[in-house]
Amino acid sequence: MMERKMVRIGILGAADIAYNKFIPALSQVDGAECAGVASCSKKKLERFVEKYNLHVYSSYDEVLNDESVECVYIPLPPAFHYEWAKKALLAGKHVFLEKPSTTSLKYTEELVKLAEERGLVIQENYMFQYHDQLRKLKEFIADGRIGQLRLVRTSFGFPRRPEGDFRYNKDLGGGTMMDNGGYTIKLITELLGDSTRYLSSRLDYDEEAGVDIFGTAEFTNAAGVIAQAAFGMDCQYQCSLELWGSRGRITTGRIYTAPAGYIPTAVIETGSESVTVELPSDDHFVKSISMFLKALEDENIRKNMAAALVRQSAFVEEVRK
Repeated sequence: MMERKMVRIGILGAADIAYNKFIPALSQVDGAECAGVASCSKKKLERFVEKYNLHVYSSYDEVLNDESVECVYIPLPPAFHYEWAKKALLAGKHVFLEKPSTTSLKYTEELVKLAEERGLVIQENYMFQYHDQLRKLKEFIADGRIGQLRLVRTSFGFPRRPEGDFRYNKDLGGGTMMDNGGYTIKLITELLGDSTRYLSSRLDYDEEAGVDIFGTAEFTNAAGVIAQAAFGMDCQYQCSLELWGSRGRITTGRIYTAPAGYIPTAVIETGSESVTVELPSDDHFVKSISMFLKALEDENIRKNMAAALVRQSAFVEEVRK
């Protein structure tokens, strides 16, 4: 069997997440390397060159025209995802896309259709879904550790970011639902399964910025499990998951943002007993990139990714209505 050639990934945008997370994670993944980065900000590019000695492209289009680049990573503000993901797909590139995929279900469906027609991968980087702590929590549920699952509660919030942050800019696709709110929906669908359906939601707006600043949403599934989400970006930091069962409860506090090497814990309460257990340590960014690379070779993974992407976008759109 022939060994697959090294997959070269170009970066469109010198975002913090590319600098702090993506490039370090990519360096730990076998079979892939960073081809270089493009950005409209020379200042931002300088630090990429200084730290990683990366090749600098003169424009995003130059990345897409580079025949040695097989894939692109797009960490741009959400308002630019559709435009550049579409251009990348039309150029024959696989797309590893930061969340949210786009700013509308219509755009997401168009990108997925285009990727499917061309046999290309498009993946939305909700990396926490690959963390082993989530796998372990699912095992606790399946094993009946807390009896029959009845209620899921999850919160993801953080204090207001500095002025100029794209999250507070409507024109850049800002808003808490498009940012951290999407994590909570993704987790709910992971736990409630294919029969997940939307029930209700509420969004509070920052009138000056014109974006939603806090929100709640509720979902259910065929088994009658209720899931409640809260998310915001002007509040105390929260990153929690609470699972209520017929015989107990599980709580954990770093479900979305556990860094590499961090050992998460969960508190399991059953009756009068309360036990704190360690959950697996992991690097979910490395795993997300690895899954993306597997999808290059596996059509079933590509199809599952595409279906999940459309489903996520549909739920986000329902909450935002």
